[in-house]
Amino acid sequence: MMNDETIIALATPSGTGAIAVIRISGENAISLVSKQFKSISGKNLEQQKSHTIHLGHIVDDNTIIDKVLVSIFKNPNSYTGENVVEISCHGSQYIQQRILQLFLKNGCRMATSGEFTLRAFLNGKMDLSQAEAVADLIASENEAAHKIAIQQMRGGFSNQINSLREELLNFASLIELELDFSQEDVEFADRKQFYELLNRITEVLKNLIDSFAFGNVIKNGIPVAIVGEPNVGKSTLLNILLNEERAIVSDIPGTTRDTVEDQIVINGIAFRFIDTAGIRETEDTIEKIGIERTFKKIEEASLIIYMFDAENIENIPFKELEEKFSKKELLFVLNKIDKESSKIVAEHNNILQISAKTGHGIEELKKALLNKSVATNINDGNTIVTNSRHFGALQSALEEIEKVKEGLDEDLSSDLLAIDIRQALYHLGEITGNVTTDDLLGNIFSNFCIGK
Repeated sequence: MMNDETIIALATPSGTGAIAVIRISGENAISLVSKQFKSISGKNLEQQKSHTIHLGHIVDDNTIIDKVLVSIFKNPNSYTGENVVEISCHGSQYIQQRILQLFLKNGCRMATSGEFTLRAFLNGKMDLSQAEAVADLIASENEAAHKIAIQQMRGGFSNQINSLREELLNFASLIELELDFSQEDVEFADRKQFYELLNRITEVLKNLIDSFAFGNVIKNGIPVAIVGEPNVGKSTLLNILLNEERAIVSDIPGTTRDTVEDQIVINGIAFRFIDTAGIRETEDTIEKIGIERTFKKIEEASLIIYMFDAENIENIPFKELEEKFSKKELLFVLNKIDKESSKIVAEHNNILQISAKTGHGIEELKKALLNKSVATNINDGNTIVTNSRHFGALQSALEEIEKVKEGLDEDLSSDLLAIDIRQALYHLGEITGNVTTDDLLGNIFSNFCIGK
């Protein structure tokens, strides 16, 4: 955790491009770059103001390596809270390596994974949950994941946790104070107010914990299983949603014998569609395996599109299917309504009528998917938990809060209540970094890219 060395790394992806950015951070960052930089206008970098950009050459002795732009950020007003220099050079891999090697032999060392962000955390530029959101932002591949990461980076989640922790800490102080006057049998903490606080904290923690089920799939896409009997148009639907011939389409029932998966983004939300083998009784060994995999994918899916053929319907077992998939979000879809022989079922509040072949009703289907995905949670600015470490800490904190409530119900002594309160505070502190260990930080930041 020593951060007195000057570190360097490539901040842009490795490879050839128009430009590359090399980041340097540490107390000596500006002075080290100044020795290897010759300004076009003759400026001395060490005498320049923070947040300025300078044109010149990076030189090794008298050899010019490249014409570059050098950006200066002086502590504490920088990403890491230290002196930071960013060198924008041409994207040749040779140039990148020459500049890196030049500074490595002149006082810098290579940064480890996430070390720039680790230094930002250690220097108080952000808390731990905000630092983790940096990695989520870099990895975001759709609007929903981007929104959640931005919200966490801006401190929305941190502020909520810190507010709860501060209120709990105030009552904990009063409980601890009672221990100093145990002989006098006095109460400084109003038990009724304390219980109300614990109920409020419980509600907030439960909402955050519940949000993880949705937030966890945002990164990888919400899994949607397309299910139904053979030849109802599941593969055709997948193809029209993806706008490509991803799955084989045939009039022969049982064509799809394995699951086919692909992802699209609808209004910023990523959906991972799974075309499954048609469900029916069969003696075909390979088709049986496909059907078994269908049921496994149904278990993994958050949302199920159950398709029917509008040409071959009699009584659709809505209630039976709703009971069978009661723990899943379920959409009934009646396909092939473009056929002359198609039949329209009685009005049902959860059925969509489409033609996967012509595209009729597909936009309505997409809107229904968005509604079922609870996408409004993000748009409303609600805090969504996406990090499994945060999820675990919230669960542990909730368990300790429940113990405190049980202790109040049983009129336990202040010293016993204090033990569970301290544990709850500990787990809340784990989220924002009020409580850390070297192992924890090492595990978190090892998952970052080198230049961040």
